Amino acid sequence: MMGRDEEVTPEDALQHYRDALTRSQELYLFNLYNFLKVAECAKEAFERKNSKYLPKEEDKNFSAKIYENDLVKAMIAEKKFLKLCAEKGLDKLINDDSLRSYYKGFADTKEYKKYLYESDGKEADRDALLSLYRHLSKDETYQEDVEDHFPTWEDDRSLVIGAMKKTIKSLPESPELYRTFRPDYEASVEFGEAMLQKVIEIDAELEALIDPALENWDMDRVATIDMILLKMAIAEFLHCPTIPTKVTLNEYVELAKMYSTDKSKDFINGILDKMMKKLDEDGKIVKEGRGLTD
Repeated sequence: MMGRDEEVTPEDALQHYRDALTRSQELYLFNLYNFLKVAECAKEAFERKNSKYLPKEEDKNFSAKIYENDLVKAMIAEKKFLKLCAEKGLDKLINDDSLRSYYKGFADTKEYKKYLYESDGKEADRDALLSLYRHLSKDETYQEDVEDHFPTWEDDRSLVIGAMKKTIKSLPESPELYRTFRPDYEASVEFGEAMLQKVIEIDAELEALIDPALENWDMDRVATIDMILLKMAIAEFLHCPTIPTKVTLNEYVELAKMYSTDKSKDFINGILDKMMKKLDEDGKIVKEGRGLTD
């Protein structure tokens, strides 16, 4: 059925999948680069405070340590990361006024002030950087700016935020930071592309299995995303012998929560549970290892 668009070929679907992986990586890189440039605003703030004719005590004690610490220095030292951002034009998407605005909002938080005047050490630096990105990811203007450049931000948001946290927590030891969120070969190619091709290959077979399970529900009335999720899950039941059936079921229910309607998770859960039991009874589900069909 190819997403109910007859003009979409298997090659088109595969290319779209690969393009989506690339966009997700660029979205992560943009967040990382933006984060770095917001932290760099502390240098500008330091220079401004130290140039005052009559600086306050707070001004005298201010430092740019959220940028000038070993964790961020490790990031700056990643020339390949900075080069990659430039090659993809991500540096040109950055607006200096927006960076200052993001930094100013963070500078007013209790977490940042406590870090500046009461905390020291690598773990304090790490906590401050995590606080900075947490502040950015919750800032409405920041989210709007990211979405202006990357329309998939809402879909990929939780994935990117998780990758950003992982990156910050790995500093300064982790080398080649730009690789942190590159598409994993095993997951995206060996599994992802193979699964996509398998679903396309056995599309008619999958529809024949799904149709009876819908009972009085017409297949054409099932939401496109729900039908895709059902097909992917059933393909995993039948052709992924090392993935437990309940793991598959739970994962696709979670995907329904993220990408479909509020009622879809119950619909997906009900159909898949019914089909899992029927396919198992018919001997069509064969798993490797003990307990994988339980």
